Amino acid sequence: MTIALTAENLTLTYPDGAGRLTALDRVNLHVRGGSIAAVTGPSGSGKSSLLAVVSTLTRPDSGRVLLETDSGTVDLTTLGRRAAAALRRSAIGMVFQQPNLLSALTAIEQLELTAHLGRRSRTPTLRRRETRLKAAELLDAVGLGDHRTKYPAQLSGGQRQRVNIARALMNDPALLVIDEPTSALDSERGAAVIELIRTVVRECGSATLLVTHDDTHLHRMDAVYRMVDGTLDRQPDLVVSS
Repeated sequence: MTIALTAENLTLTYPDGAGRLTALDRVNLHVRGGSIAAVTGPSGSGKSSLLAVVSTLTRPDSGRVLLETDSGTVDLTTLGRRAAAALRRSAIGMVFQQPNLLSALTAIEQLELTAHLGRRSRTPTLRRRETRLKAAELLDAVGLGDHRTKYPAQLSGGQRQRVNIARALMNDPALLVIDEPTSALDSERGAAVIELIRTVVRECGSATLLVTHDDTHLHRMDAVYRMVDGTLDRQPDLVVSS
């Protein structure tokens, strides 16, 4: 499958008194399917704004965000509210700093709900059977096959984050957007989560944009960008560990 994310000359400003504050200043980047581009930089530099624009949550002042798949190429910045919401449910996986799991649902039910919201299937009975199988396979893949019936309160922080990752992959997203996945984890669990993300991205082929303050894992990314005051620059290529 051909998948790629391309941002071209993205500019985003916000009202600031009598003027406007520039959050994104002619940002350009390219992420191919099956690879991870990391974005690092100081707080307030525009990283969260970039994720919001790329994931269709915010419309930029100008520029384009092109998502290429075998079905064609769509400019995400041109989508209306309903079309953008539908695309997020079906083709964009989002992993937030905090897992935001629903306390009343088990691990496998978290994934099943995501599928219910975003996937199309042939019949209700077949949909339920296919969805349960897919959810179980993803939980197995993130090492939580034995915890599928546990509720968030019964899981550790690292386990909840792994459920979060599995949930983001439930609808085979073309685009995966990840915000500070290791911020609440210790170094050992953080390294395990990064390795898990690398593995699943290569298997599912998603174009992945990952924001992080943790420089420890940058050598494991396929590309590294640094953002300062809304300006994004690609950093020299690092050796990606096997």
